Amino acid sequence: MKQTVLNFSDQELIETLKRDTISSSAIQFLYRSHYPALSNYVRLNRGSEQDAEDIFQEVIVNFIEIVRKEKFRGEAGIGTFLYSLNRFTWLNELKRRNRALLREEVYDKKSGVDEKDVSQFLVERESKMLVLSLLEKLGDVCKQILTSFYYENKAMKEILQLVNFENEQVLRNKKYKCLKSLEQMLAANPGLAQRFKNALEYGQ
Repeated sequence: MKQTVLNFSDQELIETLKRDTISSSAIQFLYRSHYPALSNYVRLNRGSEQDAEDIFQEVIVNFIEIVRKEKFRGEAGIGTFLYSLNRFTWLNELKRRNRALLREEVYDKKSGVDEKDVSQFLVERESKMLVLSLLEKLGDVCKQILTSFYYENKAMKEILQLVNFENEQVLRNKKYKCLKSLEQMLAANPGLAQRFKNALEYGQ
């Protein structure tokens, strides 16, 4: 018998993951929808296919826990959230592997980075979600450009394929205008401006 393939909206998926018994269809949907992009990030950043699978499993477990603890606010889509969580988890794994080599050079500058607890991680995640919510106000094009550049570390050549611009220079001009618009919005809220700055520094 052919198995039925189910699709979920973000809200349906969240409600499903909150249940005591996790639906296998929901997990399969997460793998089908998000594993290709997330595993590709790991492979492109010094990871193997096995690394990608292990990290993705960890991401899904953490995501379910975040959802059940009502920590997922929904300011950004599930895909964006999972990408950030995947990136955070893999970079931490790389730091763990290289800790002995990096300790003398990096540890004093970034003391505690490898030992961040879950609560601090969630605060940083929620801060980024607030930033994404702010980017929504700039419109779809600016949001696409800025999230691709700052959150997903895409090169301008890659972003050009996602938006309808003639060339990279036109895209750079648009990115500049988006940032200027964002600066004007933040000027009226210094507290949010600082959180935005912190989020970008953390994502680099």
